[in-house]
Amino acid sequence: MSERGSAHASTSGENLLFLTDDQLRRGIEAMFFAYRGFTADPDRILNDYAYGRAHHRAIHFINRSPGTTVNNLLDILGVTKQSLNRVLRALIEDGLVESQVGKRDRRERHLFLTDKGQALEKELSEAQRVRMRAAYRDAGPDAVAGFRKVLEQIMDPELRKHFQSLKDGS
Repeated sequence: MSERGSAHASTSGENLLFLTDDQLRRGIEAMFFAYRGFTADPDRILNDYAYGRAHHRAIHFINRSPGTTVNNLLDILGVTKQSLNRVLRALIEDGLVESQVGKRDRRERHLFLTDKGQALEKELSEAQRVRMRAAYRDAGPDAVAGFRKVLEQIMDPELRKHFQSLKDGS
């Protein structure tokens, strides 16, 4: 079978996947529609609080790394300090996030979810876990492993480092 006739071709020991522009476009569109589905349930929950996706991301990563600093959160989220401050101010005023002065460096602010914040995070993440669990179950373990690998390869190298540190639990 020729290289063009096969989805996979072996070239000097490497398996290469050849995709047409149309197949790549369909993959891009699938990502857009999947993201809409992935965010739909949390968006409905957040709407009750007059919050947006930036609030959700902040809640998620504060929950993932209790005590994270504002600067670390800025790095992870890739937003401006002004934008993050607006989000954090709302979350703090509404009693979802607590900001504590650093013990070693008093200029640092360490962020923690309150009980109310943890309850909202649980509601948001459970909605997404239900969707992910069903998709993973239907796709099967090989597809799940391949999907994770593709997602990691799409990430910018610096973001992949952030992801790896979260994945490793550090």
